[in-house]
Amino acid sequence: MIVVMYELNKLLNKANELFARKQYRKAISVYEEILSVDPLNLSAINNQGYALSKSKNYEAAVEVYEKGLKLNPNDEMLLINKISALRKIGLLDESLKICNSILRRNQNNFVVLYHKLRILYNLKKYNESIKICKKILDSYPKNSDVLFDQATNFAQTKNTAEAISSLKSAIIISSQFKSKAKQNKAFESLLTNNDFLRLIDE
Repeated sequence: MIVVMYELNKLLNKANELFARKQYRKAISVYEEILSVDPLNLSAINNQGYALSKSKNYEAAVEVYEKGLKLNPNDEMLLINKISALRKIGLLDESLKICNSILRRNQNNFVVLYHKLRILYNLKKYNESIKICKKILDSYPKNSDVLFDQATNFAQTKNTAEAISSLKSAIIISSQFKSKAKQNKAFESLLTNNDFLRLIDE
């Protein structure tokens, strides 16, 4: 038994190294090899699902996460990764339901809050998404990704002043948001606004 566990740990390390090198298909095969011997290995299950997601095989990833959740229904990492995969395939209501179930247990789970604000944006519930942005920014005021997301929400609600203010704060932290703003359709209504144009072209 000790020998088997030692070999499984070696395989898990090998799979994780392959994953770190972005060799996702090879990593998935090694995780599968582990699970053929130890089908209850939650680390292998979660990592296999994550590798599938990285390979953009989101439906298969969801199936793997569900297999893990049958073993441990409250495993937070599996739940969060399932939320992400469901988002990617457009199952927004289902992913939002999982977000809310986790947040009932811990309303300050900022990883889940971040997923939720993105889901609400995709559902065009911009004001609800803004509320979550503000909640996260109360604790992490220099989170540039959330500032940018807040700006897109304000832009969609035609709150031009707040959209530009949030975007400016994001750009001060990282200039990458200039190009992101240029490419993001949320800001199309601001393309004739001189303040916006100066901000993304400075």
